[in-house]
Amino acid sequence: MNQKILVAGSGKSGIAASRLILKTGDEVILYDSNAALHKDELLHQFEEEGRISVLLGELKKEDLTGVSLCVISPGISLEAPFVAVLKEADIPVWSEIQLAYHHARGKLAAITGTNGKTTTTALIGEIMKAYYDHVFVVGNIGVPYTEEALKTTEDSVTVAEVSSFQLETVTDFRPDVSAILNITPDHLDRHKTMECYIEVKERITSNQRPQDFCILNYDDPVLREFGTSIKPKAVYFSSRQFLEEGYCMDGDRIIRNHNGERTEIADIREVQLLGRHNHENIMAAAAISAEMGVPMEIIGRVIREFRAVEHRIEFVAEKAGVKYYNDSKGTNPDAAIQAIKAMPGPTLLIAGGYDKNSQYDEWIESFDGKVKYMVLLGQTREKIAECAARHGFTNVMYAEDMQEAVKVCASYANRGDHVLLSPACASWGMFKCYEERGEIFKESVRNL
Repeated sequence: MNQKILVAGSGKSGIAASRLILKTGDEVILYDSNAALHKDELLHQFEEEGRISVLLGELKKEDLTGVSLCVISPGISLEAPFVAVLKEADIPVWSEIQLAYHHARGKLAAITGTNGKTTTTALIGEIMKAYYDHVFVVGNIGVPYTEEALKTTEDSVTVAEVSSFQLETVTDFRPDVSAILNITPDHLDRHKTMECYIEVKERITSNQRPQDFCILNYDDPVLREFGTSIKPKAVYFSSRQFLEEGYCMDGDRIIRNHNGERTEIADIREVQLLGRHNHENIMAAAAISAEMGVPMEIIGRVIREFRAVEHRIEFVAEKAGVKYYNDSKGTNPDAAIQAIKAMPGPTLLIAGGYDKNSQYDEWIESFDGKVKYMVLLGQTREKIAECAARHGFTNVMYAEDMQEAVKVCASYANRGDHVLLSPACASWGMFKCYEERGEIFKESVRNL
């Protein structure tokens, strides 16, 4: 023990990682490239004086004397200048989930994919809690894995939502059950190419063994092919095809076909989650839970009772006969397409935000007569408006902030219409995070 570990990033993830390291008896250098931060404010978050120091601004090779490891926060690109300094000094870089895994015990289910991760992870968490006594739901869903890792035991179950950013720097991270829900273009500003993005997502299986399981979307040709070459046993789900082995739809029923036996899991008319993409999330959650040892009757009961997670096609209110939905977590075009498909009627759409180098053509095409007006915000509004015009959609308006966008939609909406916040873009620039964006939307709706 008594290692000196550099933790890069002073946000939620970095603070949680630092606290875990200190609890295990090691020393921490908390590093942030933002020289404008205040050291004292960061140090006040820790009780262990003397074993933690703060370093701000440029990282130099001489700052790394005695450092044996770097734990990097997921929001930091591996192309950041200080990472080159670490490589030159031959210091290994771990993600926060790798650090947590190194200290955690018990069974682990890990879920990744471009869209649906949070809903699926939250649903699995509720299913696990209905069967197991000690359950931890962690990761990209809001609770850092490092915050809970030392509380786990051999009898506990951890459900982790894992992002591509977190998978970039794993070494021996090994879930008992993994899942890749889908892969569509996202975060290409960071990963550069789809090939690189796909490869990073697939790392979730890289340390799994033949006795482990990987849940895959059969309707995604990349994942269907991937399932033929992995060490863990592939289990497929499909919302579009009948599977002789796996999870699929039979009319309005979600079923499992396994070893020649058919099990009915849920009737989609009885579940609270809207849209085909959510039926896929339900199938994935059922498959993961079954491989984690939960009886099917408990899985089905929780699925029927489960309600949508906050900020993901979340019903907010009905005002003057108009229903308002918050899908602030729709931070890429594919997620936003699913939200539009889930709307049961004419829709006024609030969209736009930070540019992640996404393309918007398929999203605009998915409007298909359902979207009456689009109100655009943020950095991407001109880019989206130009794309919409190319596809013949010209009912576009601009707003300077969320409050104005909601008021514009309210003034143009008719009784029976739906107002949907589903931005197809990240929140950065106008908001701290997608949660803040969603909260401001909900507050604006309530104030109508």
